[in-house]
Amino acid sequence: MAPIHNTSSPRQSVWPVRVYYEDTDAGGVVYYANYLRFCERARTECLRALGINQHSLRGDLGIVFVVRRVEADYLRSAELDDELQVMSTIYDIGAASLKFEQHVLRGDTCLFKAHVTIACLDVERWRATRIPDFLRTLFESEA
Repeated sequence: MAPIHNTSSPRQSVWPVRVYYEDTDAGGVVYYANYLRFCERARTECLRALGINQHSLRGDLGIVFVVRRVEADYLRSAELDDELQVMSTIYDIGAASLKFEQHVLRGDTCLFKAHVTIACLDVERWRATRIPDFLRTLFESEA
């Protein structure tokens, strides 16, 4: 499965998600924490589509991206077998952070939205560190 990139900007991607039984709770709807899992996968695939291999970033550069903050709104429920799309947009690039806006959609209906701040960390010190220039260039570029 590959993300479908918006033609206007590499900062935005859409990742398809199918709701499986394991994603649901006893009531048959998607368990609330799984929306965060869907968003995590979508962000990872957004970075992968830009040619960023997170395993290589850690091994070669000694940096990782970690979630620092999440603000989430649960608007409607998804259910077993629903076909969803997670739209991820990088809307702010700081010295050591990225901010994503993410929406989980079923068709045109928004079920979940979140603002997620991702920090770039130095793995030896476990402290925030500047995003390398080559990554910043990728994040700031236009299609």
